[in-house]
Amino acid sequence: MPSSDQPWVLGVSASHNGAACLLKGDRIVVAIQEERILGLKRAPINLKKNCLAINYCLQYAKITPADLDCIVLSSQSSLDDPSNTYTDNPIIQQAINAKIELIGHHKAHAYSAFAPSGFDDAAVLVIDGMGSPVSDLDKDEQKAIVGNISQGSETISLYDASGTTLTPLEKHLVTNHDWLKPYQGDVRMADFASLGGIFSSCAGQIFGSYSDAGKVMGLAPYGSPTIAAEEFFSINNGGLTFHNNVPKRFTFSERWPQHQQLYADLACSAQQALEEAILYLTRQLKQKSNSKNFVYAGGVALNSVANERIVRESGFENVYIIPPAEDSGAALGAAYYGLWSIKPTNTKNTLKSDSLGAVYSESEIDTAINNSPWVEVINDQASPEDVAELIANNNIIGFFAQGSELGPRSLGQRSILCDPRRKDAKKVLNDRVKHREGFRPFAPVILAEEVANWFDLEGTHPESPFMLRVLRFRENAEEKVPGVTHCDGSGRVQTVTKENNGQYYEVLKAFHAKTGVPILINTSLNVMGEPIVETPEDTLYSLAMTDLDYIFIGNKILGKKKRFKSALDFYPYFLQPDSLQAAKTQLQTSRQLQVSTPWGEANLPIHDPLTLQLAIDGADGLINGKTKARSVLKHLQAKQSKLSQSAFIRSLVQLRRGRVIGLSTTPKK
Repeated sequence: MPSSDQPWVLGVSASHNGAACLLKGDRIVVAIQEERILGLKRAPINLKKNCLAINYCLQYAKITPADLDCIVLSSQSSLDDPSNTYTDNPIIQQAINAKIELIGHHKAHAYSAFAPSGFDDAAVLVIDGMGSPVSDLDKDEQKAIVGNISQGSETISLYDASGTTLTPLEKHLVTNHDWLKPYQGDVRMADFASLGGIFSSCAGQIFGSYSDAGKVMGLAPYGSPTIAAEEFFSINNGGLTFHNNVPKRFTFSERWPQHQQLYADLACSAQQALEEAILYLTRQLKQKSNSKNFVYAGGVALNSVANERIVRESGFENVYIIPPAEDSGAALGAAYYGLWSIKPTNTKNTLKSDSLGAVYSESEIDTAINNSPWVEVINDQASPEDVAELIANNNIIGFFAQGSELGPRSLGQRSILCDPRRKDAKKVLNDRVKHREGFRPFAPVILAEEVANWFDLEGTHPESPFMLRVLRFRENAEEKVPGVTHCDGSGRVQTVTKENNGQYYEVLKAFHAKTGVPILINTSLNVMGEPIVETPEDTLYSLAMTDLDYIFIGNKILGKKKRFKSALDFYPYFLQPDSLQAAKTQLQTSRQLQVSTPWGEANLPIHDPLTLQLAIDGADGLINGKTKARSVLKHLQAKQSKLSQSAFIRSLVQLRRGRVIGLSTTPKK
């Protein structure tokens, strides 16, 4: 029995993008992705070992494992895998009063979509690359499997939800877990056998990374659909059969920016095929469910272009898509599953804000400022009007507010804001701050009450609080905001309200009053390859490591001191040089390094070759606290003439964020 009528419930998503979520009754106390605090993008969690995300949640709530009433664990890999031996996890061993539950990956996604929707009932769709194997599915889920496949892993799931119960309607599998089959040496495009696999395969072929599916959606409007959907898959007996016709066309290993038009056409074709498949599945779901409400989760649910077609064409009256639709959101679903197993009451509270991380105190922010000698306080009582004034005067602002977002999108808690009227905004942001490909769009954030004046709604509702819809600008509107208009006249929209967005809304309202434009550019506060910032310390380093003009944090506007010109002015040094020396052999073989964090010890994988080399040899001993980063770079460029400044800074960012190195403004003695 729970210790009170408001039980403590912990949900954990063990996957390639792991997370933890803590509930007190039906209130989300805190939730966090492992990547934000480990400093490694898409940081995995396995159930055998403790993870930082669990400690982060318990520390913030000021409770111990013994206070937990229920722990629900969800894993993408088989629960029989040795990495998921949760009885070895020290936190779970200490949770002596907790009921332990295990649920499948798609089931956790489904609960994450339905529980926060506020609906009494809903039709539920889950689509991703691959979820749990059949052996981890409940019997009622196994009965819903489409076709004659008896072994494999889930890729598509349809449910009917009512009250606190989810009933499986269809379960689509991939055989032998082969959702993506790369070729040795990547000499040709990988075969795929799921909808998520299509985009991962395209991302691998185009960009060299299977994790860059989001880039494929951004590239698609630059191309034409030269490959028919039938080349990707066909629909047979109610299921999707995937083909290798498309991979056979791409038997070369040159990546972007080579073959630009060919790759843009591939991206466009994949996008069109995905939309056709999703609309087929939503029609199937509409026939099987009597609900007028639709909820959606899984990594594919981050495809905002396809989502807009669901809103307009699915036939459902109400559509709710959870902001952390990818694997981090499964932690939220796992937690709600546990809560409802104890208290089967759906309170129908709608999640209206993705600000689920820890809220940092004024003293914590001040401590970070005092420990950052490159920072100058410009205004210690800044108003929204002050921030809007800076943006209107062509300054790029880092914006830190409240708790961080759980999902992959920056929604005003950890954002970079810029004036959309600037014709050079995309180039400036990409070149000076983000250091990413020029084709990638930036998102417009708009006052909710102004949406209809700037975008073609065509009879749909105006809400898009989580940046999960794409709308077309109205005629003559896009020319007023060239910095935020994609090449096809669209924008991935976030709508904000006073009730849900606080200071973020007030800054935008002040900008509207000053300029007549109710829109700002919003992009994530990070450098390419780095997770979105989490702590005040991370945020102040982002000011130092990029060409941001100012940071707004804790009602203060901060800038860089004039004598500090660049990230290359730092003196890098190893935080634990003795332990690093002992770990070099392990680092060379396993590419992992044990690091100390405020939330415990952790293993930090290092994938990037330059970052790994710097960790191993310290730039031939120059990462010693006595040599400026500028001199370290010159030393490396003498040996590697093609090494760019931005690549070197990215490696410094990754090592600093992973707590491998520190950065000093003065030389160490």
